Amino acid sequence: MLPGIGVFGTGSIVKIIIPFLREKGFKIEAIWGRTIAEASEVATELEIPFHTSRIDDVLLRRDVDLIFIMCSPSLHAQIAVKALGIGKHVVCDKPAGLSQGEALKMVRAAQYYPSLISIVNHSLRFLPAFIQMKKALEDGFLGGPVTVIDIRVQMGSLLHEGYDWLCDDTMGGGILALVGSHVIDLVHHLTGQRASRVHAVVRTFTRTTKNITGIRHVTAPDFCSFQMELNGGTLVTATLSNHLQGQISQEILVCGPGGHLVVRGGDLHGCREDQEEVLYLDVENLQESCSSVADFIPRPYVKGLRKMIGALREAFMPVEDKRGWIKEPVFSAATFEDGLYVQAVIDALRQSSKRREWRKVVILTEEPDPNPLLSAAVRATAISI
Repeated sequence: MLPGIGVFGTGSIVKIIIPFLREKGFKIEAIWGRTIAEASEVATELEIPFHTSRIDDVLLRRDVDLIFIMCSPSLHAQIAVKALGIGKHVVCDKPAGLSQGEALKMVRAAQYYPSLISIVNHSLRFLPAFIQMKKALEDGFLGGPVTVIDIRVQMGSLLHEGYDWLCDDTMGGGILALVGSHVIDLVHHLTGQRASRVHAVVRTFTRTTKNITGIRHVTAPDFCSFQMELNGGTLVTATLSNHLQGQISQEILVCGPGGHLVVRGGDLHGCREDQEEVLYLDVENLQESCSSVADFIPRPYVKGLRKMIGALREAFMPVEDKRGWIKEPVFSAATFEDGLYVQAVIDALRQSSKRREWRKVVILTEEPDPNPLLSAAVRATAISI
């Protein structure tokens, strides 16, 4: 039996996810919104029986066993940790919180309750083109180790008409956190390597819009270009931009000593001995019902999300000789540990851009002291005693 779902968030991604969930047989039991008016509006539009602006009202419902966190990143850690603590499965949108400290809390909660599903929505992992690319890499298509990866993503603005968290870099907005997180995770997923040091240029060119003027300015970056040196010797270059109006272009090129693989949109091409061939052609169309809201989010990410939800359904289906659900169908999904790694890379990229130098990627292993000055004073007192 599939679990009842509680959804946190009322944005465009929610209007995409809910039809996909229902298509796979899931029942949406409750939705949370920042205000009761927002929650009521979306609940009415999507025919969800219960809505609220109180977090606990969703988490404590007996008919809710699976939580989808699709709201502002400032609430990701708080909701995820609490949900796992009371025995709920969790699917959290990217990024995993606002900092490594928040991501680490999520990791520890998932480790404490290992029987529960806890994954991050890095949906490109489930896009068929990247599944085929990973298989080709494992089968030795490149004739040796991956040497260079070049990534280019160009798309329109991520901002809404009014001012909200998407406008604020410190609240998780901007192309680095929202698209760069996918790119960083995908590179790790494809190669099995992690970034050891990085160099970046991160910029905010659009600080005001027709509707966002006056005291409040946009601080979320709309352009970033970065390099990553991976611990296996691979060099990654990536350019992400929000300045291509009305279009979305994404290309991931992976090179090796004997050829290259490239995903353009949702299609995979391979080249060996100067002969390029189509390895996978994306002919699947999205449902017309989600086409209007899907325009806000790149199609490859939406299609990958749909595949991830399909895998999630399989994870909860009964299996012979086993009780309950199994994790195997979502084994390839990004874990909270992966989310922590992505946060570490994003931190290093921001520092690199600010200081204009290469920065090492350091993954947090302990939660940062909330009051370091007080702690230092306590230690000094203890030493003097």
